Amino acid sequence: MTVELAVAMPVMIAIAVIVVNAILFMGECAAFDRLAKDAIRVHAASPGYGMDAQACAARVQETLALSFDKDFEQVRVEVRDVAGGHLCYEATLSFAPTLFGRSFSGVVFGVALPPVQHRAQLVVSPFKPGVVV
Repeated sequence: MTVELAVAMPVMIAIAVIVVNAILFMGECAAFDRLAKDAIRVHAASPGYGMDAQACAARVQETLALSFDKDFEQVRVEVRDVAGGHLCYEATLSFAPTLFGRSFSGVVFGVALPPVQHRAQLVVSPFKPGVVV
């Protein structure tokens, strides 16, 4: 039994790390979807006087960075023009794997866990405050 345990333990630990990271990532994605779209609605749908799209994107990114400030998460917000003068804001959450919540190299017993990303986007009309497409 000791030999079987010695052989099976690294596999069980690697599977546990993968499962914990998957659950943590899914939870962060659910929160990110909700918070990203709310931040875009607040800051981009009705920009302040003299604010351009890049300034709105920066404010959305600052708002999201306050909620996702863990050392294994990064937030980036980009904006681009789409048809009809509308703007598409795309927020990206980059998630690096953790070892039960702590930073590590990303390799568990030879199994590499690459960083993953999740995107949320919303198209708004900056000319009609409150209109979301």
